[in-house]
Parts: sequence; C-alpha cells; structure tokens
Amino acid sequence: MTIKYTPDHEWVEIHGDGTATVGITVHAQDALGDVVFVDLPEVGKAYAAKEVAGVVESVKAAADVYAPVSGEIVEVNESLRDDPSLANSDPLKAGWFFKVKLSNAAELDGLMDSTAYDELLKNS
Repeated sequence: MTIKYTPDHEWVEIHGDGTATVGITVHAQDALGDVVFVDLPEVGKAYAAKEVAGVVESVKAAADVYAPVSGEIVEVNESLRDDPSLANSDPLKAGWFFKVKLSNAAELDGLMDSTAYDELLKNS
C-alpha cells in the first residue's frame, strides 16, 4: 500500500487495481477543527488533477478538497456524508472522501511521500 500527499493536505492511497482512495490529512483536520459538513463529488464524474472535487466545512472554516490526480469518481464515502466527524476522528481510514479510477498514473509521481510531506509541514 502506497500513500502519497499533496501540498493542499490531501492523502492518496494507491491500490493495485488502478484506483486510489482520497481523504484529508491529520494536519488538515487539525487546522479545520470540528468538521460539520462534507460535499462529496458525484460518482461517475471525471476530474482533472488539482480540480475542486468537494468541500469540507467545519465550525471554523470551509475548504476545498482537490482531486490529487485525474480520473473518474468510482465511489464516495456515504458514511462520511452521514457522519462528517469521521474526518476528525479517523481521517486516514474511516474518514476517506472518495475513490478515483486513475486516468494518468504518471501524475502520482508529482505527489509527495511521507518524508517530503513532513518536511512541508515543518517549513510552513
């Protein structure tokens, strides 16, 4: 299982079947505070990398959730829609946002590994 990160604080778990699961990082949910609403993308819709694919709202702010890679949405986390607090309590597992079928796997090369992401956090 490979996980990559974006500068916008999304994580991407790459699966061997050409799909990836996307969510927000621990840092992102810490910065947002208590998540109260998520707007998830529509299954079947295609997004380009860095295109807004959803929104997360907290008691403090609202933030866009970007598609870290290009592809078609194949699943959304209905549990997160029903209980947005999962983005806070379990952002790296049960709080995932959507799954995407990759249309350009080479885009993954432009994302950060955990070491690079940790370095980004230290320098921000």
